[in-house]
Amino acid sequence: ATDVAVLLCNLGTPEAPTAAALRKYLAQFLADPRVVEIPKLIWLVILHGIILRVRPAKSAAKYATVWTKDGSPLKVWTEAQAKLLQGRLGERGLRVRVAPAMRY
Repeated sequence: ATDVAVLLCNLGTPEAPTAAALRKYLAQFLADPRVVEIPKLIWLVILHGIILRVRPAKSAAKYATVWTKDGSPLKVWTEAQAKLLQGRLGERGLRVRVAPAMRY
């Protein structure tokens, strides 16, 4: 049985360095009122009318320059950190479950 759980939280990442994946990611991320503090109706018009028409392709090109064969560097490294931390804590006899988590 596990006594303790550790959650390694990170903001999130698109699923792929493509315009479609970036559009989905940006729509979720930028629709969060904790991220953008502009009146919702005004912001949604800007987000869907301008940003989600222009930014996904530009952002996808930039993501493609850092993407690895294993996927998003943020996701790859967060998962690796969780696995390594789980192992280190286990070596010390601690019954800890370590898991990565992404909000978007």
